[in-house]
Amino acid sequence: MKGFYLCLLAALFAGAWSANPAAAAEPSAKSLDPRAVIARKFPGVKVENVRPSPIGGVYEVVMGADTAYVSADGRYIIAGDMYEIDTRKNLSEARRVVARVKTLSKLDEREMIVFAPAKVKHTITVFTDVECAYCRKLHSHIDELNRLGVKVRYLAYPRAGPNTADWGKMEAVWCAKDRQAAITQAKLGQPVKSERCTTPVAKQYQLGEDMGVQGTPAIFTTDGDYIAGYMPPAELVKELDQLKAARARE
Repeated sequence: MKGFYLCLLAALFAGAWSANPAAAAEPSAKSLDPRAVIARKFPGVKVENVRPSPIGGVYEVVMGADTAYVSADGRYIIAGDMYEIDTRKNLSEARRVVARVKTLSKLDEREMIVFAPAKVKHTITVFTDVECAYCRKLHSHIDELNRLGVKVRYLAYPRAGPNTADWGKMEAVWCAKDRQAAITQAKLGQPVKSERCTTPVAKQYQLGEDMGVQGTPAIFTTDGDYIAGYMPPAELVKELDQLKAARARE
């Protein structure tokens, strides 16, 4: 969440510094729609990404799989989640879930590293890092997870960031002819040798940033739920069962 608001504020300030003074003048009658006023403040945000919130005079601004709240005049931004008091429902998380489902449904498994059982009970999409101890621990249970009916789809999220040894290792994994063997090898601390190629590592890393990944492993269900961190296989399946049941009751 913190990274999302920092990105939003960075876009705001970038737009403020680069704006043409003439363009920043009072909007014409055609652009008095608050959504247009707000969208003009954030480069990269389209009018369709701005919509009324449950609070009058406050609009939701959607970026990637997250949401912020901005006053109708575009002067104030509210950082944090919005709750409905009577139901105690986290409205912000509900919006994030919808956005995550939409984002995850568009991903191409050919760009992932997938470990799938013959009969799938649950599918999880995991942002992973070969240098992460708990990512390694989760991967050490990959056979058991498959046996329990969990399909694991890995996306690259080298926490050290671009131009680091960690990033290079993950690109080597994604360039390998046998990605499954390569990621297993890398998570055992063994070097992976492969020819250089064009990889989706940068795209997947940015996707993780957009989806609010706070650390690895970051586990997402097909229903848009976010499980932060490692869980033993039996506990993870129990959690997945409970989340799926809760979604079914909604």
